[in-house]
Amino acid sequence: MIAGGMALLLFAVISVYQTMQLQDEIMDEIADMLLRTDVTQTSGQQIDELSDEFDIQYRLGNTQQVLTQSTDFHLEPQHYTLLAATKDDYGLIWQQGQLWRSYAGEDEQAQMQVLILQPLGERFKDVLQHFTGYACILILVWLIQWLILHVLIKHQFRVIRQLSAEISEKNADDLSPIQAGAVELKELQPMLRQLNRLLQRLEQSLQAEQRFTADASHELRSPLSAIQLRLQLLQRKYPERASEFVPMQQDVSRGIQILENLLLLARLDPEHAENLPKTHLDLQEILQEVIQALGLFAREKQIGFQLDTLEHPCMILANRQLVFTCIRNLMDNAIRYSAVQGQIYIGLKQQQAEVELVIENEGQGLDADILQRLGERFYRALGTRTQGSGLGLSICKKIVELHQGKIIFAQSEYGGLKVKLQLPV
Repeated sequence: MIAGGMALLLFAVISVYQTMQLQDEIMDEIADMLLRTDVTQTSGQQIDELSDEFDIQYRLGNTQQVLTQSTDFHLEPQHYTLLAATKDDYGLIWQQGQLWRSYAGEDEQAQMQVLILQPLGERFKDVLQHFTGYACILILVWLIQWLILHVLIKHQFRVIRQLSAEISEKNADDLSPIQAGAVELKELQPMLRQLNRLLQRLEQSLQAEQRFTADASHELRSPLSAIQLRLQLLQRKYPERASEFVPMQQDVSRGIQILENLLLLARLDPEHAENLPKTHLDLQEILQEVIQALGLFAREKQIGFQLDTLEHPCMILANRQLVFTCIRNLMDNAIRYSAVQGQIYIGLKQQQAEVELVIENEGQGLDADILQRLGERFYRALGTRTQGSGLGLSICKKIVELHQGKIIFAQSEYGGLKVKLQLPV
């Protein structure tokens, strides 16, 4: 397109130059005919024909009078401005809002002068017509070229789209290499080889992670369980020193809980939410089971519950065990970070598309930085004296993602943490 545009511009420049040369020669020829021939004879008719054809005006005269002029000649000295003049008697005149080409000739022997005028715009009518014609042809060529390129590029990109579709179909269950025969473009072969190597390394990493998870669950759980069993035997053998074994027992229990949470996080995969077994369950019933399960822990701290639930069942389609784990972690977190004799506020609302569960506790306020980092693995706010692994809220976030829901952490009006759990009906 750039080459075509430059060619069209060059054509316009050459056409203008040739037109100026040709029209100047015609003006010079008419001037010679006026100076050397008898304008009353046949040559005078030829001059009139030429002047009419090319819109040329002329005037022939001597020092005393005007001998002849064209019928439409109307050059008045007070109404025109000479803009430019050359050595060969050609010039440009501005008259009546129009630019004219002028030629002045003289026969010294006969003492006659001739003045030829032509509107400059008249010269470029034919040039403009030719330019428009060539421009239309060039545009047509561009359209044909675009159509050909569009078809060819679309054909070539079909292979790229096919490769993109095959890449998008890859997941953790299918990391097999992409067949090289499916890609015809040689330029894509190096990229395809690197992609297959990446898929191979990714598959090896996933297999290593799965083996590590299985080995860790066996190798870590067994010694912790053995330590816990030996502590229980020592407590029975030395009852007088049982109080000394309590912190050790708590540390072992905490290690087992951390291990269980890590294994649960490894098993939860949001990309396989469609394979998650779900049943219709009553969220209020799950909430009551959680309160009952944590009742002993709440009574130890003299925690009270203020419930604002529904009078009718609140049914959702979800995995019962995961929803129970999520709500239990949220309730456990609320009890754990509440002061003695504190209150926990629980609200349950049901809308057309979702169910909203709100859990709040009392406290001294939370910083914005803490709220932003809640849900990160192993994150625990500084200055807290409560025991925990920092994994409970991370597990809750993953469980909510598996159910296409939302979990929102905010500052509670009671001073503590407000957790808003939204699950689709």
